[in-house]
Amino acid sequence: MRQLADYLDTHPDLPVVPYGWDLLVSTHRTSDAEGIAAVDHIATILGVTPENGIPDGGHYSAIKAFGPITYQAFHIPARSRAAHRALMTYAQSVTPDADPDDPPQAA
Repeated sequence: MRQLADYLDTHPDLPVVPYGWDLLVSTHRTSDAEGIAAVDHIATILGVTPENGIPDGGHYSAIKAFGPITYQAFHIPARSRAAHRALMTYAQSVTPDADPDDPPQAA
């Protein structure tokens, strides 16, 4: 990351996202307890309080902004992963029409 920052600093004409950037880090743990513990550990290092979005169907995360750059470590709970897999089983059953204003039709 330092190399990237140094490179961008020496090449100010290189386009970058003007509104910031998010560095996303998944815990890649299979159990919720392990994933939450990993995020808690990262939150301690960052000096932030973890955000628990699990009750609302979201993720468990630790987020810290460094100016326009945001570092976010997160765990996707098993329930959310299962719901996503179930939703994707229907992906082959719906094909979008050529007209983006028309709703998708069943295949």
